[in-house]
Parts: sequence; C-alpha cells; structure tokens
Amino acid sequence: MNQITQIEPQGLKRFDLQVIASWIKPGSRILDLGCGEGDLLYYLKQHKGVAGTGIENRESKVELCIAKGLSVLQGDINEEVLDYQEATFDYIILSQTLQQVYYPERLLESLLSVGRKVIVSFPNFSHWSIRMQVLLTGMAPKNEQLPYEWYNTPNIRVITLKDFRKFTRDHGCKVLKEVAINTHHHDTLGHIVSFLPDWRATYGIFLIGKGDKK
Repeated sequence: MNQITQIEPQGLKRFDLQVIASWIKPGSRILDLGCGEGDLLYYLKQHKGVAGTGIENRESKVELCIAKGLSVLQGDINEEVLDYQEATFDYIILSQTLQQVYYPERLLESLLSVGRKVIVSFPNFSHWSIRMQVLLTGMAPKNEQLPYEWYNTPNIRVITLKDFRKFTRDHGCKVLKEVAINTHHHDTLGHIVSFLPDWRATYGIFLIGKGDKK
C-alpha cells in the first residue's frame, strides 16, 4: 500500500506542487507558466532563493501575485515565452496547463529553447476511474480531477502518461525524471504511485530536457 505523504510541508497546499518544488535546486532561475496566484513561485523564493518570474493570463490572479511581491506578467504563455533569449531559465514549469494548450509541440519547442529543463504536470486521462466511467456510462468522464462538463471544460487535450512519453520521443525530448502521483486537485496530501501508474495515478509529473533530434 502506498503511504500518504507530504513532500514539501511548508507553505504549499497542493501535493503536485510539493513534488515539483522538491525537484528545484536552490538559486535556480525559474519561469512558471500559468502560475495562478503564485503559490509555487512564492514558496520557491522564500525557501530556495530562486530568481522567479511568472506568466498568468487572468488579471485578478496577476494582481494577487504582485501583492505577494512576485514578478508576474499578464499574457498568453505561447506568445510571452518568445520574448526570452535562449537558456534564460534553469527550469520552466508548466503545471496542470498542457491539456489547455492549442499547440503543445510548438510551446514545448519554445520552452526547451529558453529553458534548460521543463517540468510538466497534467491530469492522467487513463486513470481507472475515467476508463470505467466511459465504459459503464458511455459519457464524457467527470471527477474531482476533471470537474467540468464536456461543453465548458478548459481541457482541450486528452493526455495519458503513455501519450506524453511517446510525445517526448517523437519530438526529440528526453525524459530526465518521471513521477506518477495519486492526489485530488487541491489536496495537500497524496502519494507516489509505482505500481501500475498508468491505471492508478491521477497526475503525471515529468522533467524533460533536450534530446537527440530524429
């Protein structure tokens, strides 16, 4: 049985952000895309002394970030990243956002240019509960990780752990680290899934870098 745990206990409410924070080396240069209210950036600045910047599309959340003393720009992540020079950042973080991106291959190509490494997390659409909902009800899945109806969901991509592994291979990226986790959307606690992760994990977190182009 997996042990329920909390990896980074101080100041981070989401388990997936705790995992991501544990991967960041102190003093790194960080770009957080779709940074929300800036919880991760604020934690990394306070506890790991990073030089952090965020990009967030929603004005209300940008204002909250600025109130915390964070450097956050309002804008479209696909466009804003093009303004940075090559290798500007040590890590670029794309947390629970990839499934909402129209052209993920273009975005990740840009990110691997301006960042040395990219951390990507997303809901795992091959979780057993999603498979069973489709099988038994014949309807689009809805659960705590995917709380929307099919017609109002911001998720325009259906991504599984296997899909993303294949995506990285097809686009010349290298998976440097991979963790499958089981947690709810905003839960502080969760656990790392090592047995049958494609079936049992609610989220996948990948650290990727440049690989050999085919």
